[in-house]
Amino acid sequence: MTRSVSKIGYLAAILIAATYAFFTLRGPQGIPALMQKRMAIREMEKRNAELHREVEYKRQKINRLRENKSEQELQIRDQLNLVRPGEKVFIFQDPKSAAR
Repeated sequence: MTRSVSKIGYLAAILIAATYAFFTLRGPQGIPALMQKRMAIREMEKRNAELHREVEYKRQKINRLRENKSEQELQIRDQLNLVRPGEKVFIFQDPKSAAR
């Protein structure tokens, strides 16, 4: 009789542990949360790679501007809308904005 009681006790313990594991893994801190965190990590890694490429592009641009004085002058003139004496500048208006 004690064997059957101990078997029932072990079976009940295993059943309780399995039920607890089932509800724990399906709950808000379980497998769905893990999958969501992995997806967020992948998105952040992609964004990090994009930002790294952008930083590298800007570093190359800065180095080009440091080394090439004519490109540096062209960039400054473009940003500040500067014109040398005697130069003619043609400004074209966008046809869509001209109609408004």
